[in-house]
Amino acid sequence: MAPRESDSAQEAALRALRHRDLSVRQVEERLRAKGFGEDERDAAIDALRRTGLLDDDRFAESRARALAARGSGDALIRHDLSRAGVDAGSVEDALAGLASEIERARAVAERRGSSAKTARYLAGKGFSDASISAAVAPSVDGELG
Repeated sequence: MAPRESDSAQEAALRALRHRDLSVRQVEERLRAKGFGEDERDAAIDALRRTGLLDDDRFAESRARALAARGSGDALIRHDLSRAGVDAGSVEDALAGLASEIERARAVAERRGSSAKTARYLAGKGFSDASISAAVAPSVDGELG
């Protein structure tokens, strides 16, 4: 699919960023899908990085907060950010800015109740075994087996 004649890679990238932050990889993939060549993509991404409109650290922090607010554990957040092309250091920095995983797991357990069902839910949302145990084990005692 060739880009529109009047369209530049930078304009297409700005449209992609209009509604939400994206990672560099996500913008690059969108530009590639629109048919822009490597040089055009690189130039657009460099310009957007220089102006601060494209920033993987900001994207990682924002996305991690959004996922955590929806009840996601660290493993799910790590996976999502890695899939978006965010480097490991930025992923860990974003996770460090969140409430601890145990606190988030306890908040979910308070809403859903401390049960084996909640433990399975937390596991499916990417919480660690230690966080799940800290959140539900005191009141489940043996029900998890």
